[in-house]
Amino acid sequence: MTTITITITLNGEARQAPGGSTLADLLETSGQPPASFASAVNGEFVARDARAQTLLVEGDAVFTFQAITGG
Repeated sequence: MTTITITITLNGEARQAPGGSTLADLLETSGQPPASFASAVNGEFVARDARAQTLLVEGDAVFTFQAITGG
């Protein structure tokens, strides 16, 4: 059985991920605690509680960033 991989970018760097990966799966492998940053896929903000339901596809551009709070 052949495992399908997809190519996405994480913060501008090309990465391979297994087909069927979610945003949560990808962020767990980033080396940073997933709760410490916000995320976006193709320029659209993805809430932390939606990451596990956000399926990644070939060519997606994922960005992580520190959330800015204050007033």
